[in-house]
Amino acid sequence: MDWIKAIVFAFVTILLFRLFFFEAFTIPSASMEKSLLTGDYILVSKLSYGPRIPNTPLAFPFAHQRMPFTENTNSYLDWIKIPYLRLFGSPSIKRNDVVVFNWPMEDDRPVDQRTFYIKRCVAISGDTLEIRNGQVNINGKYTDQPEKLQFNYKVLADVDSLDSDSLTALGITEGGKMQNKGEFWFTLSLDNVEKMKHFPHVTNLQLLIEKKGSYNDYLFPENEHFLWNMDYFGPIYVPKAGDSVKLSIDSLPLYERIIKVYEHNDLRVSNDSIFINNRYTKQYTFKLNYFFMMGDNRHNSADSRFWGFVPEDHIVGKTVMVIMSIDKTDNGNHIRGNRWFKSVN
Repeated sequence: MDWIKAIVFAFVTILLFRLFFFEAFTIPSASMEKSLLTGDYILVSKLSYGPRIPNTPLAFPFAHQRMPFTENTNSYLDWIKIPYLRLFGSPSIKRNDVVVFNWPMEDDRPVDQRTFYIKRCVAISGDTLEIRNGQVNINGKYTDQPEKLQFNYKVLADVDSLDSDSLTALGITEGGKMQNKGEFWFTLSLDNVEKMKHFPHVTNLQLLIEKKGSYNDYLFPENEHFLWNMDYFGPIYVPKAGDSVKLSIDSLPLYERIIKVYEHNDLRVSNDSIFINNRYTKQYTFKLNYFFMMGDNRHNSADSRFWGFVPEDHIVGKTVMVIMSIDKTDNGNHIRGNRWFKSVN
């Protein structure tokens, strides 16, 4: 009985620690490189923004979305759903925090059972964001941390191949040959741009930036009134709880999902008039705070430019440390010892 009590006590302690204090995650993609690498195991603080009470308390411990060793069996029951509640109030997120959150587009699941994403919060509630020439401006000021960012570059050389060992030594993992001889593209940090300029046979590097006014129809809000692309986006206001915005047929696409999905209102449009909960309106007051998230790998990140704002009830916690890191490329597992217990900022 003593052993059983000890095991139960340890199990409950770990469960509560994971639920309310800290939780470990792994980085599955390159969207945050070079700040975080694929194969990094990170520690996320839930205390930093206040722990959430689970929406689905009837869930299998230590499993997310699916039961272990199954593909189609949910690890949770939605018989009981608890409304959004966070200890210590609204999350106090700062610009440039690296945040773990639930992907807001997964409407068929409860919020706490949606897929985990990790991005950098580039704009907080009440900010006005605009991306110009690939650079983030908040409230009219440039706020990026350029040493942490990566962009795609066109590399010109007088040969038809570049030394793969040199690329590997710089940690360049994305890129390859283009159609014309001597033309390549690579995803590069500023530091690697400077180093590649001194590569033998490299003659020129060009930042691949889309033109202002060109329209990517797959970007938020997927409306031709907003001729935005990956490198020229906005200006766009990031909603803050208690603030109001004017609504029109032109501006509605920016906030339609917030009104209908995140804040659970009935919304309809009739003869260019907007009705919320069957009342004609020309403005809307937000109930929640929202945030705008972007990956540091700016040309290879599915982020808020694609699906819009992240509501505060989707925020999980702040990334504080890389616990360990394993490079799983090249069909092997190589320990990155220099990244163990490295702080994240």
